[in-house]
Amino acid sequence: MDCLGVSSVQNLQALSALLSTQQDDDEEDEFSKNVSPCAQLGPGHIGPPPKKDRKVSTANVKTKSKDIWREEEVAEGSQYDDLTDPRPQPEYEIILKQSVGTEDLFLGLSGKDPSSMCCEAMLVKIKLPDTKATDVALDVREKFLDLRTPKYKLGLHLPHPIHSQEGRAQFFSERGELEVTLLLKRPLDFINMQ
Repeated sequence: MDCLGVSSVQNLQALSALLSTQQDDDEEDEFSKNVSPCAQLGPGHIGPPPKKDRKVSTANVKTKSKDIWREEEVAEGSQYDDLTDPRPQPEYEIILKQSVGTEDLFLGLSGKDPSSMCCEAMLVKIKLPDTKATDVALDVREKFLDLRTPKYKLGLHLPHPIHSQEGRAQFFSERGELEVTLLLKRPLDFINMQ
């Protein structure tokens, strides 16, 4: 009993012959000779056969150097990682901020929502007890914040890219806390911030 009928098998064979550039009829083994024509054809028989000599893409091929990673694969700020430095990491908190007015809060006119895509700034609060403002060394990059004091060190990979030249830092000595306000860099600011 044929599953497709003789005409359907012949149509599939004709379609396969049309779409393929070369046919390998000589390589049939004993198993395929004993199987009905309906069982011999499958979805892989339609179209040209796969090419055997494919070129390997050079995107993932390693160079002959002894480097493990390419420079663009290493996260920004990794040069500050020092595993032998015994200074502890201070407690910190990252808060995303939005500028909202009454028209946003009560009427929803600007289209802002509570998501991080509508935030304009990032506030990083770092607790530095028993530290003076003059002891703090702060370096801010696009995706990395580096803070050093005689007692603490913090290498923080930021969750969003920022404008490194447009930030502001304020040290509160009465509570031993540094607040760093950073302006977020968003590729779609003209859409999100209207």
